[in-house]
Amino acid sequence: MITYSEIKKNRQIKTYIQKADESLIALGYTEHSFAHVGIVAEMAKYILTTMGYPDRTIELAQIAGYMHDIGNVINRVDHAQSGAVMAFRILDKIGVDANEIATIISAIGNHDESTAVPVNEVAAALILADKTDVRYTRVRNRDLASFDIHDRVNYAVKESKTIINEEKTKISLNLTVDTEFSSVMDYFEIFLERMILCKKAAEKLNLRFQLVINGQKLL
Repeated sequence: MITYSEIKKNRQIKTYIQKADESLIALGYTEHSFAHVGIVAEMAKYILTTMGYPDRTIELAQIAGYMHDIGNVINRVDHAQSGAVMAFRILDKIGVDANEIATIISAIGNHDESTAVPVNEVAAALILADKTDVRYTRVRNRDLASFDIHDRVNYAVKESKTIINEEKTKISLNLTVDTEFSSVMDYFEIFLERMILCKKAAEKLNLRFQLVINGQKLL
């Protein structure tokens, strides 16, 4: 069975992640490189581990998290579906079991908010891990005067924590937002669709999703 460690060492996958991020740099997007995919993989692991899923399911979620954005090398539009097809080809070529490929590519193909559906537990964990990676270090533009609303919102998030409670009934995204850079309403304007998707993904895992900004429960 292919391991997450082996996937991280795969030169082809590394190249696609790097080149995909270079394309997004040209388009003015926030960071989607190794930091992002690594955080997503580890958060997916945390979610499924905490909820008691089998080790192999957890590892498949890590693999999906690491590979989920490679489709951006083709185009930002429909990158989830492009990435799923690319992942299929890579994983099939290295001999991954068809059932495991199906789980991984269905998660990748269903992670973008425009078309996403938490079709299985791995997809649900990937959605939650991806959409809760909000942090100022993802902003590459350092010219505050030229910030657009996406830059402002991400840059304003000075601390972000995603935590499942001890009872394993609720997953909370806790943000500390510097309102000098962005208002809470700006956050909702950009991320409301993502937060609704997080709610659906959490429900797939028998969790309730909660958004807390500066100590105030907003969702």
